[in-house]
Amino acid sequence: MASSNFVDYVKIFCRSGKGGAGSMHFFRSKKNPKGGPDGGNGGRGGHIILKGNAQLWTLLHLKYTRHIFAEDGGNGGENLKTGANGKDIYIQVPLGTIVRDAESGEIEAEVTQDGEEVILMKGGRGGKGNDFFKSATLQAPKFAQPGEEGIEGWKILELKILADVGLVGFPNAGKSTLLSVVSAAKPEIADYPFTTLVPNLGMVGYRDQKSFVMADIPGIIEGAAEGKGLGLRFLRHIERNPVLLFMVSAEENGQSIAAQYGTLLRELEKYNPELLDKQRLLAVTKCDLLSEEDLARTERETRQSLPQDLPCHFISSVSGLGVEALKDSIWKAING
Repeated sequence: MASSNFVDYVKIFCRSGKGGAGSMHFFRSKKNPKGGPDGGNGGRGGHIILKGNAQLWTLLHLKYTRHIFAEDGGNGGENLKTGANGKDIYIQVPLGTIVRDAESGEIEAEVTQDGEEVILMKGGRGGKGNDFFKSATLQAPKFAQPGEEGIEGWKILELKILADVGLVGFPNAGKSTLLSVVSAAKPEIADYPFTTLVPNLGMVGYRDQKSFVMADIPGIIEGAAEGKGLGLRFLRHIERNPVLLFMVSAEENGQSIAAQYGTLLRELEKYNPELLDKQRLLAVTKCDLLSEEDLARTERETRQSLPQDLPCHFISSVSGLGVEALKDSIWKAING
């Protein structure tokens, strides 16, 4: 999908429907010119409802929909007639969407399942007709309830992509290349930084017809927490991933592999310390560019300088070196 078509943040104004007014009516006929109260209740105002849709993966369809109003409920009528309920408005959203109040920033709802429905704003209740208020001591109430007002306000919708494993690395570390090799995804790939400008998803086939979902986000650089490069805007998309795959290029760039891994960890910690509680793996990419001797030396030095419990794989997406072993390790991490 073109980068201009990927939208993961929208701000919309919503208003649920007002409840219909109850009726103040008295039954009248030739035989009964002074009948009792028969005013019906007003109908409920329409709800604003979020509905999960697995066929969507962007909020693009809401980008130019700034105002969403539900229908008001109908007024009650004579002969105990209840007013019609206002029509509910359904907002279709991709899985992983959260809703925040625009003023407080508080999370009010989230949708993670296909077909899941969450009432974002309830419609106002309909007012009671005068028949509701009759009693032994009040046989002819000459009043009825008005309908309850609807709810309105600005809401922020944010998308956090749902995936099993998220790729974290510097620009040009080979994340998109790996995704294109192990899945049917076709992310843009080129030999320069920041080729990936939006998150990409891919379904990775595994043994015995099994599969898992991999998410590639734009690369981060040192200082991203201060807004350098593309900043940390897209890191929200790995907050729900149970496994993080860190990717560092084997190419010489003035920093050891362990130092680059440490830099990535620090940037994630600045954004959200809870990300460091997730399962982590490390893939050293572009190993086809090293000679056998250099690869053996790099692997030895890297393993000595990294935590012993960190699974580390040396791979080449071009030659296929270590890719299957990496998938085995990812599957093991995902399934505990």
